[in-house]
Amino acid sequence: MTEETLADRLAIRDVVENWVIARDSADWELFRRQWHDDGYMMATWFQGPRDDFIRVSADGFAKGVNILHFTGASQATLSADRTRAVSQTRMTIMQRGQVDGVLADVTCTGRFYDFFAKRAGRWGIVLRQPIYEKDRMDPVAPGAVIELDEELLNRYPEGYRYLAYLQVQAGYPVKTDMPGLRGPQVEALYARGAGWLAGEDVLLPALASRPPVPGRAAPRSARRRRPARPRSRAGACRPSRPAARSPRAASRRAR
Repeated sequence: MTEETLADRLAIRDVVENWVIARDSADWELFRRQWHDDGYMMATWFQGPRDDFIRVSADGFAKGVNILHFTGASQATLSADRTRAVSQTRMTIMQRGQVDGVLADVTCTGRFYDFFAKRAGRWGIVLRQPIYEKDRMDPVAPGAVIELDEELLNRYPEGYRYLAYLQVQAGYPVKTDMPGLRGPQVEALYARGAGWLAGEDVLLPALASRPPVPGRAAPRSARRRRPARPRSRAGACRPSRPAARSPRAASRRAR
């Protein structure tokens, strides 16, 4: 590895780390500098340009939205001319919020898949597309139970269905086809990454299924069924079940 390549990879890693620190501490000017001006963010709850993402993130922070990010191993692949790169970084998203009256933590593990460009000597993000691999939901208070609506839960992929469930409860429209550990979405993302390194213009994602802008009410289809009220008996999250009919009611129906 040449000194120039090492310097590029260290600069890319610095952007990845600054992104997390700046966003979670609401340092929006530092956060802005990690992107190029045409930067684009793809997330479960938001898809759009850098400046719009900063605006809705700042609004959410001011309203008490609680989302934290943690990073792990990181790897960057540079194009032959060292003007483009694809970076993958292990990450964990932790979001806390109310799920039908019960305070819950959701932990989602995956990767940041970033399209980088070096312009005027500076590396910056042009597109961030997280890969969501697995998640879980836990009540914050020991002994609390969250009764989940299984139909709503199963509308979302395995990699982020609990994260989506919490975000829908918070009023955000959540995209239903984000890439996970396996499947056509992540394979298509890898192909776009290879094209980006080869000099192709592959950045703009397919937006046909993009949800409405965050801050508006979620679609009626996402709010049609509300989860049942929780019962504080054990620390768990479990799907709700329909109530059984009484023998007398069953007898009347048989007549």
